[in-house]
Amino acid sequence: MTTGLPTTTVPTAGPSPTPRISLSADEARRIALRAQGLLGAPERRAGVRGMLRRLGAVQLDTISVLARSHELVPYARLGPVGRRAVESAYWTDAHSFEYWSHAACVLPIEEWPHFAFRRRAFRARGHRWHQMKDREGSCAAVRDRLAAEGPLTTAELGGGRNGGEWWDWSESKIAVEWLLDIGEVVVTERRGWKRVYDLAERAVPEALLHDTLDDHECLRRLVAQAGSALGVATRADLADYHRLKGEQVEAVLPDTGLVPVEVRGWPRTGWADPAALESTPRGRHRTTLLSPFDSLIWDRPRTERLFGFTHRLEAYVPKPKRVHGYFAMPLLAGGKLVGRVDPAREGTTLVARQLSLDSAKAVEPMARALCEAAEWVGCDAVRVERCAPEELRPRLRATLDALGL
Repeated sequence: MTTGLPTTTVPTAGPSPTPRISLSADEARRIALRAQGLLGAPERRAGVRGMLRRLGAVQLDTISVLARSHELVPYARLGPVGRRAVESAYWTDAHSFEYWSHAACVLPIEEWPHFAFRRRAFRARGHRWHQMKDREGSCAAVRDRLAAEGPLTTAELGGGRNGGEWWDWSESKIAVEWLLDIGEVVVTERRGWKRVYDLAERAVPEALLHDTLDDHECLRRLVAQAGSALGVATRADLADYHRLKGEQVEAVLPDTGLVPVEVRGWPRTGWADPAALESTPRGRHRTTLLSPFDSLIWDRPRTERLFGFTHRLEAYVPKPKRVHGYFAMPLLAGGKLVGRVDPAREGTTLVARQLSLDSAKAVEPMARALCEAAEWVGCDAVRVERCAPEELRPRLRATLDALGL
């Protein structure tokens, strides 16, 4: 995936220390689940904002099936949180902002200083995708409009496109996105899925606004945060979380406090959050459907390593070539990925267009997950179109009927 993110060069550290701690694959999986808030009692008092601080990043995406991905992530951890409450938790009282992390993500406002390295790299490179005809004049016009009128969308700034293809951006769109990249402008919310821009000096608390952290400190904090959110991870896992380079991770790892561990079955050294090793992960496993963009599974190689589960987003695959469907959502149950479903809504019916189960043991968890999801989005019935293996359909239908859907 090409993000257009700039890179910074950081000196490479020396060889990795030899791990003194050994974990089984099962222990690593349970540590990862707890770190992601999917094992043990959820932090309901902290709510969506607490979940965001724990994860450090929640990916945004245009696709909306049951709901948009950034709504599905708290739902997976906290249960049927009201969708308006989710949006309010993200976007009110300057608790978060949107910026380039794993992709376009909602980030806790406390992380604003940590992305100074990326803002500086954008500024040094001079552009991302588009070039402006009159950079100084166009950027000044955007600044003046925001200063005078407050937060505005692209449409309110003059429109996003010149009338051609989606990438044929208008001058004002290029200018405001450039100012976003370099940190003069902040996305403070999404309104009807449109970005709302404001001046950073107005939107970011004064104590966090100034980019005083050097690149090494920014990267150190982001790698440490990724380690905390992942529990246990390889260097590649740590790099993928905020889309860093391997050499950037390598350079700061000794200063993060993460400790090297050996995970049986992993081909490379793992790095663990010391706090994650202090106690054995215990508690209730969440049974839920996961967004393909959920941070538990957004890194496909890590998902295969942790769960033995191969997952691919097929939204951009031609329909005849899809195996599991447009927006297949993996089923998490008992701490494992045991199936998947491609959902849709037709009126008040949740439709499972393509449903796959690993075994008969997955029937009841899938039925419960479908019922909870249906109720969350206001559906009062569930219809299964295709089921694999087909012989499990009667049992699935009977379980859904027993649950009232």
